[in-house]
Amino acid sequence: MFRSIVRMTAAFTLATVTLASPVYAQSDEAFYDGKIISFLSGHSAGGGYDTYVRTLARHLGKHIPGNPQVVVRNVPGAGSLVLTNQVANTLESDGTVIASVARGMAFEPLFGNEQALYKPGEMNWLGSLNNETSLCVAWREAKVKNWQDLKTEALSVGSTGAGADTNLFPKVLSDLFGFKFNIIAGYPGGNDVMLAMERGEVEGRCGWSWSSAKSTRGEWIAQLNEGMEQGKVNILFQMSLKKHSDLPDVPLVTEFAETEKQRQVLNLLFARQVMGRPVVAPPGVPEARVAMLRKAIAMAVEDPEFLKDAQNQSLGINFVGGEEIQAIVQEAYEYPDDVIAVIKDAM
Repeated sequence: MFRSIVRMTAAFTLATVTLASPVYAQSDEAFYDGKIISFLSGHSAGGGYDTYVRTLARHLGKHIPGNPQVVVRNVPGAGSLVLTNQVANTLESDGTVIASVARGMAFEPLFGNEQALYKPGEMNWLGSLNNETSLCVAWREAKVKNWQDLKTEALSVGSTGAGADTNLFPKVLSDLFGFKFNIIAGYPGGNDVMLAMERGEVEGRCGWSWSSAKSTRGEWIAQLNEGMEQGKVNILFQMSLKKHSDLPDVPLVTEFAETEKQRQVLNLLFARQVMGRPVVAPPGVPEARVAMLRKAIAMAVEDPEFLKDAQNQSLGINFVGGEEIQAIVQEAYEYPDDVIAVIKDAM
């Protein structure tokens, strides 16, 4: 499983963007003329997800036939679970509503979240602006200096709560590899975890997106500062299905797997990283409009004005097409029960 993810290349993205335009019915071509598209953000204004949403929204309309206006509205709640439930069950399914939800939302029903009242495979995944690599880091004064130390020394890590990457990732890795994480939960957001590290309340964070690290705490990281021998944090390992090009010498967590079951658990756990900043439409949107929206997002992320806008905000852009995400979601629900149970028990 996930062979398609591991082999994903830039060629796939290029092909997605440069394919001949789908043939739309005249009614579909004209549908968006004079319309307003509501682009809903499942997170609070000003955060990482929301910044991606607003950046895309500024450039998306001109790539959709009819050039509709794209208006952003925030619908925060439960890490975007509130919005995901709305997308699946109550929002318009004519193509005038799209949403940005957390990367883990596609997997919540799989892992037993009874509040996730939707079937992710029935939703229309339109694309992701980035595929994410997450970091496990330790404050430089901590006893833990590398991933091997985690087998003998405990590391206190801050978490934003049950189900969050900062809680789920260290729990599963402790189960798989015997790492000694002491999880301190209850911080309102990721930035609060970073402030807690500075205050000495916790010693690290296991579940920190590389794109966020670069844009918000780049001065902490030796890999981003030429001539810096040691940053404020040590990167213990990176978490994704393949190494980030910025971090060729940082171990990848999947390299630690020694059994097939361990490999399967890691592949399933970190599938969410490939769809790092997903955009989704409700079930039931006509296929031609889904195709238009997917193509429009693929074109927008190649738009020089969009890329300049993203660069000015230090936003990493590494596009993943909607078809690829749809396949990731489908494959996730085909894993053996004993593999799913490892992650489900850690939720």
